[in-house]
Amino acid sequence: MRVVRIRSVVVGFLVLLGGCASFDVTQLPSQSYNHRVQFLVMHFTAIDYQASVGALVEGRHVSSHYLIPERFDASYPHDELKVFQLVDEQDRAWHAGSSYWQGRQDLNDQSIGIEIVNVPRCERPMGHHFMDPAASAEHGDGRLCLFPDYDPEQIKLLVKLSKEILARHPDIGPTQVIGHSDITPSRKNDPGPRFPWYQLYKEGIGAWYDNDTVNHYWQIFSLAPPSLGLMQRALRSYGYGISETGRIDRQTIDTLSAFQMHFLPWHVTGEATDKTAATLFALLDKYFPDKLAALMARYELELVPADEKVPQVMLGQVDEIFPEPQPSERKWVNDRRLFKAYAGRGEIIIDSLEATQADIYINGEKLNITQPFDLNQQYQYSLARRTREGFNTLRVENVQPEGASLRIRIPYPRLEPLSGKPYDFSAVDDLIRDEIAQGFPGAVLLVVKDGKIVKESAYGYQQLFDQSGVRLANPLPMRVDTLFDMASNTKMYATNFALMKLVTEGKLDLNQPISTYIGEYTGGGRGARQVKDLLTHTAGYGPEVRFFTRDNELGETFFSQAKSHTEKLLLTRVPFETGRDIRPVYSDTDYMILGILIERITGMALDKYVETQLYQPLGLSHTLFNPLKKGFVKGQFAATEIQGNTRGGRLQFDNVRNYVLQGEVHDEKAYYSMGGVSGHAGLFSRAGDMGVLMQVLLNRGGYGDTQLFSPSVLDQFSKASDADITLGLGWRRAGNGERRWHFGPYASPQAIGHTGWTGTVTVVDPAYDLAIVLLTNRKHSHITEKEDKNLVFAGDEYELGRYGSIVSLVYEAVLHE
Repeated sequence: MRVVRIRSVVVGFLVLLGGCASFDVTQLPSQSYNHRVQFLVMHFTAIDYQASVGALVEGRHVSSHYLIPERFDASYPHDELKVFQLVDEQDRAWHAGSSYWQGRQDLNDQSIGIEIVNVPRCERPMGHHFMDPAASAEHGDGRLCLFPDYDPEQIKLLVKLSKEILARHPDIGPTQVIGHSDITPSRKNDPGPRFPWYQLYKEGIGAWYDNDTVNHYWQIFSLAPPSLGLMQRALRSYGYGISETGRIDRQTIDTLSAFQMHFLPWHVTGEATDKTAATLFALLDKYFPDKLAALMARYELELVPADEKVPQVMLGQVDEIFPEPQPSERKWVNDRRLFKAYAGRGEIIIDSLEATQADIYINGEKLNITQPFDLNQQYQYSLARRTREGFNTLRVENVQPEGASLRIRIPYPRLEPLSGKPYDFSAVDDLIRDEIAQGFPGAVLLVVKDGKIVKESAYGYQQLFDQSGVRLANPLPMRVDTLFDMASNTKMYATNFALMKLVTEGKLDLNQPISTYIGEYTGGGRGARQVKDLLTHTAGYGPEVRFFTRDNELGETFFSQAKSHTEKLLLTRVPFETGRDIRPVYSDTDYMILGILIERITGMALDKYVETQLYQPLGLSHTLFNPLKKGFVKGQFAATEIQGNTRGGRLQFDNVRNYVLQGEVHDEKAYYSMGGVSGHAGLFSRAGDMGVLMQVLLNRGGYGDTQLFSPSVLDQFSKASDADITLGLGWRRAGNGERRWHFGPYASPQAIGHTGWTGTVTVVDPAYDLAIVLLTNRKHSHITEKEDKNLVFAGDEYELGRYGSIVSLVYEAVLHE
């Protein structure tokens, strides 16, 4: 009875609707409308007729408006070829998927799809991981695709059908007849390079270029090809969903390949050749002349050499011309400089630029130097009798003759060994040795005070256990030059150092949107994020995404063990957990993106950039990424986890390591998902090299003749944030004792540094001219499972593995002295 009543109500409702619809409606046509169907998309099925019917008719996830079979297909049951309509043209078929063309997305809603039976064969190289983009990409050298010709009778049917569709849907213009690969170039390669686009064009279907116009642009571009960024902009102007990055990245290779398959099928290389550029611009000339004008104006502008002012490379903390070329109206501020030195140390280098004499004062005392100067000669003098601890003054007066000048350089302080009475570090030594005796694996401690290495000691062992967890009969002793996995100290001494250098050089503005430097960083709120938000950990990302395992919090679609795929996920897919600038959340994701940003700005891989532009100028040859690939051997490294990344055999995932880690970055995201090179982890170094990097900070930006960044930029990065006194731009700060577990109770509020999960800690305290680096291999220890199921390394339970006590005792040794 209940069912009958419901039906009665429904029928009555429909009668009422019919009554309501019977009144007269007056037509008043608007001029502001268009038709739903804007595009005609060509596909090949890649499977035979019967399989195509199964997928497109009987399946639940994919369909098309039309299906055109081919002759000589054993699965085709009819004697003559027919066109099959699967979905009404006014309905939506699921043939385009996630797609883009000419500013429109998800083209299922706006297109008609034609599936054409054609079966290419694509092979991938044996042994490639399925997530490797080189093996899974539609284009490029990662796979071999063999495309057969289309059946001529099949194409005749396609021409007839297409003409009828175009007649019914007049909004489909020539550039809106496209292939599946045009609208999804990184996912699909159909209808392939054998598809007869030119034959269709001659029948009035689709777009093609004029040969004379191609030749015109080829004559131009063969002499001076357009920039890659302009090519990307031109492709987008034609219709492709490509972002302008200025790099040959995966999206660019895929888009160029799709364009070439459509218009240059004999030349599918994925390269931005002059012939490809000429063809693209000829199409724009024919179909989008207004867009072409702006593109050619940019081309002409980019041809004009810019009046680039090559920034002066500072050779030292003072490297300037005196008298100042543009003096202030305030007389007593001119030709004066401040520099850092230590008592009894330092030098000054003078280049005479047509000057014969000058009065030069250090700390108010005139230097007794030989004059007159020989023209265009260089002089070098010790400042040992004039300098004092800390900041010193330089003043230059009376440069003669009038109009002549001097170039004066004062290098940054370099580290020296301790001379004189040593500090009493016995309390530190006793604590460390006692914990080594109790089972802690090993450590290296280096202390820098007033520009001198006042302590450099090794304790315990760099490897204590084999991969079974059995103590070695002859453990490898720790050495002061043992290299350590710096873990999150990478963020500061690789990524932050690089960022500070780029800001100093004017190549990076922290207040710019991230998308200014990474074109594809858009959507989902990314456009509102600034570079500074990543540094302050306020972009809104969670602490990490465990890309390396399928069992990650975002699902298997975020599984990646290939760097290029991980980067794509980072830049376009990883969601925000909170809004921008809500609260600081320490996040590896932030620094992974910053590492990519450095690569985009410099055009160099992150490891190559920091090794050649930061470390080598400082003479540091033992600070690097992926050291085992660069000539180092495992015996030079402190061991970390005993059984790889398995936590004592408790964890398993694809390609997991289960051996003692030495010389390979421990961090799983860095090793598996970023190829060992990432902005958040992957750097290896030794105590002596770290001492130099920390002295760079104490010197406010340089070392010897090398300046890496300016004092003002260092101040910008190290000052406290408004939200948290213990946070700078990336740097951790001592604040007012809030981070005693890291900096100890004696650190000044200006102290900065960082920690690393593997057991590394750095402290740089300018108030005391003090730097401390403690390197341990605390993770090279057995693991226990607590009642709350947390896994704890034994090394983390020692005072030596908790940092603060060691740092505190170092401060006491220095301050008591």
